[in-house]
Amino acid sequence: MSQSAVAQTSAETDPTRSHAVNHRFVDANGLTFCVETRGNPEGEPVLFIMGLGAQMTLWPEALLDRYADEGYHVIRFDNRDIGLSTHLKDRLEGHPVAMMARSRVGLLIPAPYTLKDMAADAVGILDALDVPNAHLVGVSMGGMISQLVSSLWPERVRSATLIMTSTNSPRLPMPKPKLIWRLAGVGAKGHDEASVVGRSLDFWKLIQSPAFPPPEDDVRERLIREYRRSYHPAGILRQTRAILATGSLSSLSRRIRVPTAIIHGKADPLVRPVSAEQLKYLIPHAHLELIDGMGHDLPEPLLERFAAISLSVIRASS
Repeated sequence: MSQSAVAQTSAETDPTRSHAVNHRFVDANGLTFCVETRGNPEGEPVLFIMGLGAQMTLWPEALLDRYADEGYHVIRFDNRDIGLSTHLKDRLEGHPVAMMARSRVGLLIPAPYTLKDMAADAVGILDALDVPNAHLVGVSMGGMISQLVSSLWPERVRSATLIMTSTNSPRLPMPKPKLIWRLAGVGAKGHDEASVVGRSLDFWKLIQSPAFPPPEDDVRERLIREYRRSYHPAGILRQTRAILATGSLSSLSRRIRVPTAIIHGKADPLVRPVSAEQLKYLIPHAHLELIDGMGHDLPEPLLERFAAISLSVIRASS
């Protein structure tokens, strides 16, 4: 685990937060995960699954509190290889760009683990918390993991909210070209705080919602906090490889039967909007919401809309 921060294991009350937050480490699937809970422990559980290279702290506090305000038991965690959860040490074979090319033509990709392993992580965390089933809210890669849990462990899922995600099919459009090299980590220089924050800020400017741009100072402050909490670039590369090695989820996604919401930005340059349309085709009972001016982020002005859409399918499952 990262040595850059120490998580607390007892409930803490932060005067800036609406709800008491409990931090703990749990063992699952042979790894250790940093987990945070808030809200009503007796309420229906909602498990939030974050995307590629992102720590659980990227979930906006206001969004999590919205569910807690409704009486739900809110759970978020750091995925493997990121944040304060277990950092693996496996070396990757092959150049990242070459592996992307192989994935586009359906060739096998060598990888230490796949998204199916990460889906098993999510199930293992539910086991460790004695949660028999939960509502899932997944963003980007977390939405892919949510699809896998919903199809492979259907008895563990009450509903699914899939935000700016896809089936990972090689037939879907690629990200915009200027993003591909960034995703591969090519040309990244400097691992000090200023270099990493500057590089990350440039990336966020490329993917953020054009209609809802956050103040640059706010983004910079968040990136600094995340760097100081944990910085593990090798884990991001392994997570990227996991996505490539997993291949298309289409045959599994069409098996999802729980109430489902699909939320996607019409201006998403990373996971293109047609990805949401394909998901809707494969999960015909799902509610699809395409949002004007939304990119590949969780902008503050849209949080209430996200929550309203998600809570509608959560209530439909009751």
